[in-house]
Amino acid sequence: MPRSAFLDLARPSRRHWLGYLLLAPAVLLIALIIVYPLFVSVDLSFQNVNIARLDQPRRLFASEDFWNACWVTFKLVTIVSFFCFLLGLGTALLVNNRFKGQALARLLVALPWAIPEVIAVVIFAWLFDSSFGLMNWLFIKLGLVDQTINWFSSPDAAFAVVCTVMVWKGYPFVSIMMLAGLQSIPEDFYNAAKVDGARAWQRLIHITIPSLMPVIGVTLVLVMLWVFRDFSIIYVLTGGGPLKATQSLSIMTYEQAFGFFKMGYASAIGVITLIVCVIASRLMIARAPDNI
Repeated sequence: MPRSAFLDLARPSRRHWLGYLLLAPAVLLIALIIVYPLFVSVDLSFQNVNIARLDQPRRLFASEDFWNACWVTFKLVTIVSFFCFLLGLGTALLVNNRFKGQALARLLVALPWAIPEVIAVVIFAWLFDSSFGLMNWLFIKLGLVDQTINWFSSPDAAFAVVCTVMVWKGYPFVSIMMLAGLQSIPEDFYNAAKVDGARAWQRLIHITIPSLMPVIGVTLVLVMLWVFRDFSIIYVLTGGGPLKATQSLSIMTYEQAFGFFKMGYASAIGVITLIVCVIASRLMIARAPDNI
């Protein structure tokens, strides 16, 4: 661009055009990487694409496997988000207090979040191994069971293991977010409540929780989206089995696309997943306080 033209765009009356010009490369890159594949996925979702062949549309909503995957995903999102919130808030309240070893405690709380998912899943797969896993040995020693449990052969046990691993992996993120929110609450609020004779649980209900509502809203949305789209934990642990007891929408999308090469069917599942995530996030944020 000639120097005179650049100086002309730099005038106060035309400065907004210079901003658009500078943003254009980034906007084009985003459109190329994100928007275009999204439109392609939506287009494929209305077609039966087997490798390179187009055929009549598939009826996604008539599939029992799809509704089973929706139910499994809903259970995972509900259970994992609930326990992640409880453990995250509890650990945040614990490490927010001043005590000897506070820095080490905060490090240990955040450690599971820093471990790569695949490594964590392999460790838990060994812990829950039916032959020589630590969990079976511990349950037998405590007298909770009389014989070893086949964790990955029973649908309920496999689902419980998946939830356990997800909660262990996800609660540190909630704890970090809650800890940041706790440190932003003025200490004067608690001092005034103590003077008025409020007990610990009353301070928690009437001061801590209301003050954390903006952080809680954003954190729950992020955790729910993470559980909704998580793939590696379920795939490495159970592969969606047994009897499709842990087959979430993300696992079903992968199987249809790269197991059966039904790209159109997989794209339809992906589009439905995207729509559900957007609606759920919007509803949660709309119900949250205005200062989120």
